Amino acid sequence: MENRENAKYDSSNIQILEGLEAVKKRPGMYIGTTGPRGLHHLVWEIVDNAVDEALAGYCDTINVEILPDNVIRVTDNGRGIPVDTHPKTGRPSVETVYTTLHAGGKFDHNSYKVSGGLHGVGASVVNALSSSMTVEIHKDNKCYKIEFDHGFVKKELTCLGETEKSGTIVTFLADPKIFEESQEYEFETLRTRIQQLAFLNKGLKFTIADTRDESKIIHKDYCYEGGVREYVSFLNQDKKAIHPQVAYFEGQLENIMVEIAMQYNDGYSSDNIYPFTNNITNPEGGTHEEGFKTTLTRVLNNYGKTSNIFKKDESLTGEDTREGLVAIISIKHPDPQFEGQTKAKLGSSDARRVVGTIMSEGLERFLMENPSAAKIIIEKALTAQRARLAAKKAREATRRKSPLDSLGFASKLADCRSRDANKAEIYIVEGDSAGGSAKQGRDSEFQAILPLRGKVLNVEKTRIDRALQNKEILSMIQAFGTGIGEEFNLENLRYKKIIIMTDADVDGAHIRTLLLTFLFRYLKPLIENGNVYIAQPPLFKVQSGKTIQYAYQEKEMEKILSEINGKPTIQRYKGLGEMNPDQLWETTMDPETRTLLLVNIDDAIEADRVFTMLMGDDTESRKDFINENAEYVKNLDI
Repeated sequence: MENRENAKYDSSNIQILEGLEAVKKRPGMYIGTTGPRGLHHLVWEIVDNAVDEALAGYCDTINVEILPDNVIRVTDNGRGIPVDTHPKTGRPSVETVYTTLHAGGKFDHNSYKVSGGLHGVGASVVNALSSSMTVEIHKDNKCYKIEFDHGFVKKELTCLGETEKSGTIVTFLADPKIFEESQEYEFETLRTRIQQLAFLNKGLKFTIADTRDESKIIHKDYCYEGGVREYVSFLNQDKKAIHPQVAYFEGQLENIMVEIAMQYNDGYSSDNIYPFTNNITNPEGGTHEEGFKTTLTRVLNNYGKTSNIFKKDESLTGEDTREGLVAIISIKHPDPQFEGQTKAKLGSSDARRVVGTIMSEGLERFLMENPSAAKIIIEKALTAQRARLAAKKAREATRRKSPLDSLGFASKLADCRSRDANKAEIYIVEGDSAGGSAKQGRDSEFQAILPLRGKVLNVEKTRIDRALQNKEILSMIQAFGTGIGEEFNLENLRYKKIIIMTDADVDGAHIRTLLLTFLFRYLKPLIENGNVYIAQPPLFKVQSGKTIQYAYQEKEMEKILSEINGKPTIQRYKGLGEMNPDQLWETTMDPETRTLLLVNIDDAIEADRVFTMLMGDDTESRKDFINENAEYVKNLDI
């Protein structure tokens, strides 16, 4: 450590980053990460600018293209970015927008009443993080073009001639020196978000095309005149709606525009309410979601009482009223306030009041005009209430007093010696055979093993009260220590890592999906907090003389074989139980050599839809998904 007395700290140590240097120096401050998520965020910033033009009423079509070499092009038919000289910079306004932080029309409510994006820094941040960018503008019957190189002007703004079009075309290539992990865009990630934007902005046309492979060009068009109503129908397509109408309410108060769509299905999830602010998803909710939930509970209770559906002193909790509900809350706010930098949670207090008012009037009217649907909804909530009370009793059995409690549900748990949750980890394995190998091969100081018998209950098709009667489910809840439902407490988690370790075959993949479904439906905070992992056991053991190598997929084995002289011995592992403890430790459990996949939820809405489709009753949707993704699954590293 340097001697404090000799350490120099004066004005020469104060670094001033000018222009876009700050973005290049600390890109994570502006886009969150330079990994795949940050790479895709670049696209959203440019698309958001185009959507803002649509929200202002000047654009009805947006095209997104992935060109060869992962170049992105976004085209809109809006007004076109201004090209006249900016009074403060003395440079063309388009140049100012793309080279100066906090320069744009988002701060002028005469130009944009509402907007998403990074509050005026989006365009310049994308430019700073791109090795090349071209902006083409069609405006006032003239076509203009300006080119940038690593955020700096490469070719000045020039007029290319006459045009009958109107709008802006932005083409950019992410800087590989900044996005070192990957410059490869996932089409499905982009497609899902583009479709979501089409749902949230009724009547706005979107196209997305992937032209990177000339032999397999992919093109999708999206436009939904029904907006969020169609969004709810889409999310419920693999579920059975219990009333045909999608309830829809819209209104504007205090300059806040609100759209709400909702419909109940026969499922058991109570976690399918999706709030948005200015087209930005708010996964942690906020004041608009609070206004919705409070009003929903109050209105349904009032209806149940005044319609004499309730018995004496009977009433519903919020949890009862949300079982099987799919809802979209989309607000357009002129000046939203968020809690934190990520915009994950809306903090604007006026949104709670405005959403509550519009929701109350709309839902009361819907219930009065649709008495049969109203009765079905109330009865659904009452059934959920009875199940909740039964589940409360069943949860008593999950209160884990010790690793080996008297009820015997966690009797197969081989716990670790460490009681430090930050060091401890638990492996969930299938069967006694794999459990035996794992118990012998582990480091018992910090690694716990919980073997499960057979396939776990599919919780997609059962309520929580019945799920809590399943011994395998109980064993996991007890072992984790967090409790479940209203008793869930993340601070009581006994293991920092919950690792799913199943066979590297179809059955293992099925069991893994069942486990993930349970965690997603009932212990989602464990996934959101980054506590859930998937182990990567090898498929093959390749031995040549005394040299042993492991391959985790067929391509890897083929590469190993191509580098070996002679005839090696190849062993294909049918299951974890075939591996001796030393092999299992070396390949799958040793923190120094193992590979773990972190389970995360980038898009909770899409995750919910996929889990419903994979684990629900709609076999046709499942077949279509498998057919569409067969090639992807075949090449997936799992």
